Amino acid sequence: MTQLSINTTQNVNINFTAASMGERIIGYLIDMLIKIAYMIVIYGVIFYYFGVNEMMKGWDNWSKFAMMIVFFLPVMFYSLIQESIFEGQTFGKRLLKIKVVKIDGYQAGLGDYIIRWLFRIVDIGIVGLITLAVNDKIQRLGDISAGTAVITLKNRVTINSTILQEIDDNYVAVYPTVIKLSDNDVRIIKDTFEAAYLRNDYDVMNKLKLKIEQVTGVKNQSGNNPDFIKTILKDYNYYTRNM
Repeated sequence: MTQLSINTTQNVNINFTAASMGERIIGYLIDMLIKIAYMIVIYGVIFYYFGVNEMMKGWDNWSKFAMMIVFFLPVMFYSLIQESIFEGQTFGKRLLKIKVVKIDGYQAGLGDYIIRWLFRIVDIGIVGLITLAVNDKIQRLGDISAGTAVITLKNRVTINSTILQEIDDNYVAVYPTVIKLSDNDVRIIKDTFEAAYLRNDYDVMNKLKLKIEQVTGVKNQSGNNPDFIKTILKDYNYYTRNM
């Protein structure tokens, strides 16, 4: 499998496994089947069962076209809507356990998903396949333009390779506002902290502490940065494990 090295803003490399070309194609085909099923249901049920097709017979071509666009908007914006809602995943990607991430380590945003969506017109067919095959990060043109890649989530098999932290049943959390962080934020914090801790890089740990305080609104009550960050990671797991 292709290893994808993501460089965070703290200049720490985080290694992920890029989704294979086969996984991306299968995910795409699953999404395509869902869209085809939707169109069959809409055309069969709405246009025939409810008589919309008969109702439109007296309409001009522009009105008919407008009605068709309204009903088939979910198909047109399928990937854009789902990736925005599910943080880089469509139903097909969720089933294959793959997702879209930014190359710089941040969670991809709406603007990134829009760029990927716009390039689907170009990426469909042989152009997309060739781009995926020759790119070392298995990116299509939309990914290259948006600065994103698709990674597999299947390699998270140990607690050390996840955002999970071992906490006791009687653990008492300190910072409830850690829930303002996302899973991706916590993954970056954990990987950055562990790399900095091994190198005794106190400057990076201090910057990480300041960023956490800025996002969550908490203040370090642990006395030192390493203990504070460890507490943040444990608190996040405490508050989200039953969500």
